[in-house]
Amino acid sequence: MKLGFTFIMLLSISLIIASCSKENKKETTMKFISKEAVAKIVDSLASKYPTLPKEKISKGISQSAMFWTEKDGSAADFEKFCYENYIGDTAKLREVFQKLSFYFEVLNGHYNKITLDLNRYLHLDCGEIEPIDILFGAYNPAAHFTDDFFQNKIAFYIIMNFPFYTLEEKTKLGENWTRIGWAYARMGDLFTARIPAELIQKVSEAYTAGDTYISEYNIYAGFLTDDNGKTFFPPEMKLISHWNLRDELKSQYGKPDGLEKQKLIYEVMKRIISQEIPKEVINSNKYYWNPYTNKVTKDGNPVETKPEPNTRYQMLLNNFLAQKAIDPYTPYYPTYIERKFDAEMEIPQKQVEELFVKFVSSETVRKVGKLIEARLGRKLEPFDIWYDGFKARSSFSQDDLTAITRKKYKTKDDYKADFPNILTKLGFDKAKAEFISSKIDVDAARGAGHAWGADMKSENAHLRTRVGKDGMDYKGYNIATHEFGHNVEQTLTLQNVDYYALRGVPNTAFTEAWAFIFQHRDLDLLGMKETNPNIAHLNALDNLWMTYEIMGVSLVDMNVWKWLYAHPNATAEELKKAVIEIAIDIWNKYYADVFGIKDQPILAIYSHMIDNPLYLSAYPIGHLIEFQIEQFIKDKVLGKEMERMCVQGRIIPQLWMKGAVGQELSIEPTLKAAEEALNFIK
Repeated sequence: MKLGFTFIMLLSISLIIASCSKENKKETTMKFISKEAVAKIVDSLASKYPTLPKEKISKGISQSAMFWTEKDGSAADFEKFCYENYIGDTAKLREVFQKLSFYFEVLNGHYNKITLDLNRYLHLDCGEIEPIDILFGAYNPAAHFTDDFFQNKIAFYIIMNFPFYTLEEKTKLGENWTRIGWAYARMGDLFTARIPAELIQKVSEAYTAGDTYISEYNIYAGFLTDDNGKTFFPPEMKLISHWNLRDELKSQYGKPDGLEKQKLIYEVMKRIISQEIPKEVINSNKYYWNPYTNKVTKDGNPVETKPEPNTRYQMLLNNFLAQKAIDPYTPYYPTYIERKFDAEMEIPQKQVEELFVKFVSSETVRKVGKLIEARLGRKLEPFDIWYDGFKARSSFSQDDLTAITRKKYKTKDDYKADFPNILTKLGFDKAKAEFISSKIDVDAARGAGHAWGADMKSENAHLRTRVGKDGMDYKGYNIATHEFGHNVEQTLTLQNVDYYALRGVPNTAFTEAWAFIFQHRDLDLLGMKETNPNIAHLNALDNLWMTYEIMGVSLVDMNVWKWLYAHPNATAEELKKAVIEIAIDIWNKYYADVFGIKDQPILAIYSHMIDNPLYLSAYPIGHLIEFQIEQFIKDKVLGKEMERMCVQGRIIPQLWMKGAVGQELSIEPTLKAAEEALNFIK
């Protein structure tokens, strides 16, 4: 599900300036402060503070010198600044750290609140979007933060006293660090790049434009026709791309006319990818559209149309250009790919790709594909990457489920009011359930919905969801349950983690894992128990198939960004062709033999590619994490275990996993459980 948390990260201090903690640290030339000057300062401070490791002193002074320029003062000014501001007393350092934590919570929290409010009319169902709404939504209140904090010398003060450690160092040393040691290290991640404010603002503008474009990309399903002019969906049904299109397709399994509807939606998806979709039918119910022939009619008469002018790919290209402009200012991670994986995810991109390729190439996946084909009683279609027949709810009617959710949740406020009950069902004690519920607000979303966390303890997280005029349908409820999982994680890891610098989880895959764990319990939360004795095996197969699907999408996403860096002057048209070629190539390598059909572009449909660049890898990693957590907590209380795991905060991924479930992140538990399930499920 779309997650607003990553959009906040774009605008927050953490993404803007914590973008350079390279595992294999690159040599950096000091442009203004000489190595000799640094050595002199280090020797002097080492003599003054003989109990401190000289290596730590050297790390802080060297890193500060790397960013000091002539406009910050002379070499003598730098030397004086170091002598006056280096903290050699451990008790004093801790006192300063606590003050810094307070200051950053104030700054982060208010920047986050301002951004939340300035995007109100873009993200919430508040009527038509005006140009002024887009302009305010694109404004980044933190754009000048980096400039300001280097100019006022606070950045240098922090770098000097809280030096940053590379991912390699964190991996080697972190297991023996105390909690305060980890908190100091995260403080040291803050100022490792000096990016001009205007470039940060450009990134914000590009991302906001992409987010708004996607939020308004709806298809009126009731106005889709086949070659005979027949319609299949209710006239009021409006499906946002790609989320609702995908979910509607998934909901059609087992229905008498489901296959026809699925094929129709698949044709819509292909037209979006190719940009052959008539622009007149996007977010419009004025015309009937046959996606097979791409013909548009009104009152039975042909209508002349024009295709969407590669807007989808121009949005993606704009995101790339905005990020590429930042590259020269991030010396440790000089590409967005490296910043996203090595710094933010803290798992190198190459390692992620190798993990995914091993999984999608596995023989277990091919066995499950044959099982799905047998269960469907037909040859697989490309859209069966979204096969939904292993889920517990597959034994319940979608219409019956919608009747239940609409009666239970007539408004967004009804859903909010049920939070304490939901949380107690999940194993949180009454007091904790009430507290968490009080820290989450529910808003009516314009798009598919998302979770937006708070960044200071006095503020609330926000769950954005769609509730129709007749109440919340089952698909909306299922998505809202996913987003609620995000919100609960966001609340626990802000309110309960011991140090503000350690708030959150290691990366967004971890919050996705919790969202999936909540989402899979949606029927239990409605009081509907699945009686199938093979439920554990069905869940194992479902998890494997979902992971297989989204890993392919993620491989496309990663390879598109590699292509962009190899072709930095590409046009939107050239990018479109490249995306389609990459999607087909990934399909042919890892999917064609399973589905029995080649040259399918469907892996390029995900809207995240447009409004959340390189976010997609968080989902498959999230599925792997989710499965390992589920295996661990199957005989335990979810609420208690979630709180125990979440309070670890933002340490590196593998250490978090070892602390949570006793083993590192791996594809093996998912594959092994699916292999076992194949012996039981027919």
